[in-house]
Amino acid sequence: MTTSEKATSPGLERGLGLKEAVALNMIEIVGIGPFVVSSLVIRAMGGPQALIAWLLGALLATLDAFVWSELGAAMPKAGGTYVFLREAYGPEKWGRLMSFLFVWQTFVQAPLSIASASIGFASYAAYLHPLTTLQAKMISGGLVIFLVILLYRRITTIGKISVLLWVGVVGTILWLIWGGVTHFNAKMAFDFPPGAFHLSSLWFAGLGSAMVKTVYSYWGYYNICHLGGEIKDPEKNIPRGIFLSIAGIAVLYLAMQTSILGVVPWREAQNSKFIFSTFVERLYGTQAAQFATVMVLWIALASVFSVLLGYSRVPYSAALDGNFFPVFARLHPTKRFPHISLLVLGGLAFLFSVTLKLETAIAGILSMRLLVQFIGQAIGVMVLRRRWGVERLPFKMWFYPLPAVLTMIGWAWLFWQTGATRKWGIAEIALGALAFLIRAREVRQWPFGSSPPAIQG
Repeated sequence: MTTSEKATSPGLERGLGLKEAVALNMIEIVGIGPFVVSSLVIRAMGGPQALIAWLLGALLATLDAFVWSELGAAMPKAGGTYVFLREAYGPEKWGRLMSFLFVWQTFVQAPLSIASASIGFASYAAYLHPLTTLQAKMISGGLVIFLVILLYRRITTIGKISVLLWVGVVGTILWLIWGGVTHFNAKMAFDFPPGAFHLSSLWFAGLGSAMVKTVYSYWGYYNICHLGGEIKDPEKNIPRGIFLSIAGIAVLYLAMQTSILGVVPWREAQNSKFIFSTFVERLYGTQAAQFATVMVLWIALASVFSVLLGYSRVPYSAALDGNFFPVFARLHPTKRFPHISLLVLGGLAFLFSVTLKLETAIAGILSMRLLVQFIGQAIGVMVLRRRWGVERLPFKMWFYPLPAVLTMIGWAWLFWQTGATRKWGIAEIALGALAFLIRAREVRQWPFGSSPPAIQG
């Protein structure tokens, strides 16, 4: 049995269909993101033109979806990006370095992603009752612990839970949109200030700052690729799940943001910490706003659930491949999921959730992921086509290589817009490369020797 085959058999169970795949993607995409960054996006753009940042975020996600779909359909294995980078760049040479760097980053950026959602959860909970700093940290850390407990079960049960969470997510957003549509004030919604579309360097700087937030709110459309070994009929369901998720969320986001601007003046909205609760309070009163806040917290919980589930499969895949610590290759003896990986990532997420601030976590996530994972995959899909040939690809991106090239340009520009935190990303890559070389020398792997066979099991 090959290494790639082991990532899907016999341990992991293909128990997720298209419905569950779309549900898991959508609940990860929404999360707490749009509820805590909407005011920041309006402030960065200086008016209703903030909708442009949400639209361009959806466009960039759609372009990148072609990359993920081609790779995910060709290699439906646990670990997603880990497998993609390993195979695209060569499993015995550069692919080992690139995939190792991704796993290395996962132990920082995955807990950061989970922590950002849990911090946002605690911040939004303050609408219901004022919280001290200690109380907020207890809530954010407690959420991570609760989700680890909730995920400690079989994948088929996880699929059912994901659909339940998805119903709450979509239902809440549709309710918010309906409230905005029935009370919509077009003059207020499109009250553009003077110079709103003057395309100066300052305007693009504002757009870059806004898109850092909107892209963060769209990320998650690829989550099912990390669960590739547990998706039924993955050659079809992975691409379908990705594109359906992005299309659905883009429509919901744009409708939701427009609805808010048609009820709450943008000059007020840009300074609101609880913009959606304020929106509902303006429409239906305090009690309705409190209920809306509870549902926003439901959405945040659903997002952390999906993020932690997907990333817990990455160290497992790397360990199974012999490219990470063997302990992470263990599956729970009865529930058949990578419990060691789940517990370790959950522990790190708990640590970050009680020590970091939200905006720091968001910028850190992007700066650490864009170079190796997103740009690395866009280049990798072109390298893979040369190595494998298109006949081995169940899904082929449209207008190749245009989507891959455009997504590389978009991610590179966005990386620059992360500002000072981009140093984190560069530093982490350098440290990861050093760690890889030290480990490779110790175990006599490339570039210091031949790679040993993968772990049996």
